[in-house]
Amino acid sequence: MATDRTRSAVDDAPEDPADLLPDESVLDLDDYLSMHAAVGHRTRYEILYRLVHSGEMSPKELEDAIEIDDSTLYYHLNRLVDVGLVEKRQRTERGQDGLYTYYRATVFGEVTLSEGVDELIRGERAFEGMYDSSTA
Repeated sequence: MATDRTRSAVDDAPEDPADLLPDESVLDLDDYLSMHAAVGHRTRYEILYRLVHSGEMSPKELEDAIEIDDSTLYYHLNRLVDVGLVEKRQRTERGQDGLYTYYRATVFGEVTLSEGVDELIRGERAFEGMYDSSTA
């Protein structure tokens, strides 16, 4: 029975969700919740999706791929950088003056995307069978 499995899983859970974190965790529960909240916005999800699946990208490449203006892009990139899902990198390019700026997903960004929203999307067929009231 599905109810029994759910109940036993709940019984094994710590009373305080913060107790799920390792003793030497570099992040606290609020940090993890901020990451999930940030990727919950469609534009930020799309930015993170592109960076995880396409690798590092410049702001111009992201603007073109997502078809948004630069001020909107930078607003959402800054949010992703602030919570630790994306990192901003700069380097010099051979034969060019100045610095080349690009963004890439962090390990936290890759895991949040692949084990979070992407996993829910991939699992939709399995979930459909679990919650389909027409088969009851």
